Amino acid sequence: MFLTGVYVLSLFTFVVTLPSELRIGGLFESIHGFHGAAFNVTAEIINEDQSFMKDVRLEAQIETVPPYDSFVVAEKVCELVSTGVVGIFGPQSSDTTDHVQSMCDTMEIPHLAYRWDSRQRRGSCLVNLFPYPPVLAKVYADIVGEFQWKTFTLLYADDEGLLRLNELLKLFTMKPYHVTVRQLDEGLDYRETFLKMKKNGEKNIVLDCPAYILYDVLMHAQQVGVMGDDVSYIITTLDFTTIDLEPFRYSGTNITGLRMVDPENESVGKFVEVWNKHVAENGDEELEEITAENISVEQALLHDAVQLFTRSLYYLDNSTEIQSKILSCEKQSNWEHGYSLINYMKMSEITGMTGVIKFDHEGFRSNFMLDLIELTFNGLRKKGSWNSSEGLNLTLAAGEDTPQVEVMSLQNKTFIVMIALTHPYGMLKENKNSLVGNDRFEGLGIDIIHELSLINGFNYTFKVQEDKSSGNPNPKTGKWSGMLGEVLDDRAQLAIADITITREREKDVDFTSPFMNLGISILYKKPQKTPPSLFSFLSPFSPEVWWYVIAAYIGVSLLLFVMAR
Repeated sequence: MFLTGVYVLSLFTFVVTLPSELRIGGLFESIHGFHGAAFNVTAEIINEDQSFMKDVRLEAQIETVPPYDSFVVAEKVCELVSTGVVGIFGPQSSDTTDHVQSMCDTMEIPHLAYRWDSRQRRGSCLVNLFPYPPVLAKVYADIVGEFQWKTFTLLYADDEGLLRLNELLKLFTMKPYHVTVRQLDEGLDYRETFLKMKKNGEKNIVLDCPAYILYDVLMHAQQVGVMGDDVSYIITTLDFTTIDLEPFRYSGTNITGLRMVDPENESVGKFVEVWNKHVAENGDEELEEITAENISVEQALLHDAVQLFTRSLYYLDNSTEIQSKILSCEKQSNWEHGYSLINYMKMSEITGMTGVIKFDHEGFRSNFMLDLIELTFNGLRKKGSWNSSEGLNLTLAAGEDTPQVEVMSLQNKTFIVMIALTHPYGMLKENKNSLVGNDRFEGLGIDIIHELSLINGFNYTFKVQEDKSSGNPNPKTGKWSGMLGEVLDDRAQLAIADITITREREKDVDFTSPFMNLGISILYKKPQKTPPSLFSFLSPFSPEVWWYVIAAYIGVSLLLFVMAR
């Protein structure tokens, strides 16, 4: 008798039990309109990806919320959970995000953030993809150490910036370091701050400010002379490379920043492609086409947050059957899969637009990589990188020069220079002979242009503004008049006159550093002392009082005389 063994080989495949449609909710402020677009674009990328979730469609549900009203934001959260969302993304405002996190903790709904937050705590439903602040401060400290700064200035714009720099300040409290902390002036004019720094000889600057004012801050620093070969900046914003830095290329200033989004990343290229397609199809005037070089870090982090969440949900469903659930803020209920999904995300590791995404044992993103970028004559270049395991790694030695393009030459070029006939800047020469061309004029502005032409070798032709108008914009068309209009319309290249720098003019025109400051003054005549007159002893009282005194004296004298009789 023979025993025949029959071996059956069973191949098990994972069966996806997710519903055909998964809802995720986004809370975005109106001032961050591009976040909603990035949210939709990422959902579209995932839906088109055939490598996973083939039979499941991701539905992005967006709610626009005010940045400071927690009550309205709470109502929006309740609306989202009532539709069965399995995750909530945003908001960015520090005034409302804590409230959203508290509600998500109660209902065990994953809450994904992508913002700088110094108050991250473990054990909550929050997963924050922004680099952990204490580790980010160490990055700046490593750069300061590499530059061998012993004396430097921490320059910040707002309270949140001070909190960020405080982490850095803690690392440099001991000698021999001397650290000065300054805040940028409120408003749109930062020159006063830089004038104080220039007066104190502050050359090494760590600058923390929002990306949307970085250009203006650097421009004002350049205008007052806080730039040059002996000045260095470390820019803390991770959107450093998205700013137009063209005006500062030839300043000689060492401007260094960090980049989290690698333009060569495959995910970046895919995002740019779908984004630009989305802009073209929807015709949204508020959105613009992007390139791999100007993607903001918030766009990239939001993309990575959605990717991490979706992939974790998909792979967790392989071992646990997951279904969405409609929740209510009025009833005490929660999503039973919430914490399982959160823990799975914190243990996962994926590669996104911001590099490798993984979390430490406390759930913070302390493992990440940044590129060290500096501005040169040739534009931006990668000088090195920083990662959590190796620290700062320079691929280009300090002080090593890159091939520099020749600075734009003014030799033999001809410029039209606008002037106004105002004393003493531009005047007609008093001469018996008939003069023509530039010889007709004299004055301070005329002499300055002449000396500059001798130094730089250019030619010039003066053109007179007959009405002496500096220029103002037309309220309807926005078109400038006067000398500024001639320059902006490219009918002239320069204007030199007694032109007042105003906020409105400064938005459209570049000015040289002013050499005269005209403040609002009150004029009054200084009183002159006159010699005392013969009867100056009568000045204490008015004539009427003296007449009353004399009358009283005579009356009393007569009364005493009568009574004595």
